[in-house]
Amino acid sequence: MTSDEVMVWLADVTDPEVPVLTILDLGIVRNVVVNTENGETSVKVVITPTYSGCPAMDVITLGIRMALVSRGIKYITIEQQISPAWTTDWMTEDGKRKLKAYGIAPPNRKAFRSLGLFEEDKVSCPRCGSDETELVSQFGPTSCKALYKCLSCKEPFEHFKCH
Repeated sequence: MTSDEVMVWLADVTDPEVPVLTILDLGIVRNVVVNTENGETSVKVVITPTYSGCPAMDVITLGIRMALVSRGIKYITIEQQISPAWTTDWMTEDGKRKLKAYGIAPPNRKAFRSLGLFEEDKVSCPRCGSDETELVSQFGPTSCKALYKCLSCKEPFEHFKCH
């Protein structure tokens, strides 16, 4: 067994808060180490939470553990690495497309580009594509999303915040 095989298995583990995304789409899997000694295989998976204290991490950890146990792995270590901090730059382009198709506006800038003093993120409506949107609340149903309203199609939508 190789770490590449384990990565294929991890592609089935989804984010419980945004089930259209896998943990690979999010880019939270930082490393996979496979070790075989005395005929026993152990797997260590290193993950980085999208936010410190993200409540989804317990469920994601369980999903990883179940993906490995279901393939006969008995010895599993899952470590959370908080440095460097996760950034939306780690999301895959496919993941961003999935978000948009799901109705959530994906992050739209590099996380490390800071905004000017009075500059705001331009967030396009994932339904109609209009840039005529307004922020309703900086905090959505999860801490990684904000709430917006499209001024063109009048539909509310969530935006996966850049960071």
